Amino acid sequence: MFQPSRGNVPPEHNENWGQRVRDVHEIIVHCAATPEGRHVTVDTIRGWHKSQGWRDIGYHYVIYVDGTVHAGRPVEQVGAHVVGHNAGTIGITYVGGVAADGKTPKDRRTSAQKTALDRLLRDLVRRFPGVRRISGHRDYAAKACPSFDATTEYRNLVAEVRAEKGSK
Repeated sequence: MFQPSRGNVPPEHNENWGQRVRDVHEIIVHCAATPEGRHVTVDTIRGWHKSQGWRDIGYHYVIYVDGTVHAGRPVEQVGAHVVGHNAGTIGITYVGGVAADGKTPKDRRTSAQKTALDRLLRDLVRRFPGVRRISGHRDYAAKACPSFDATTEYRNLVAEVRAEKGSK
């Protein structure tokens, strides 16, 4: 179940849920590049991004270690998460992504994070019928982010959701 963070509204509770707010063709998965054992919040990440001169957090959603999903930048707004690929995309990040040394990429998603990410992706594919692809930040930059191959892991998800919809 989505858990809103202080004042942020998860998508299914938004009065505009299901309405077309902007064209989205892709969802891009990220990691917060935080070391094992370090828990950060939306507000922490927002602070990092604002200290770089950004107007807000770059991601639309943040998934905490416990699997709760927290709203970041409003999904109605273009994110700031992949240079040259922000328009038409939604950015999701999970807390984690590097080993305890703070440098070595490591997929350390908890089972709760994996479940929450799958659910959020499916909800967003339903909400945005133009979504054709789910990818990882590493598909667009020389980075390990999100520290796993999101394109491969979620390659069938869009088709599965579309098939579900067709069978109802």
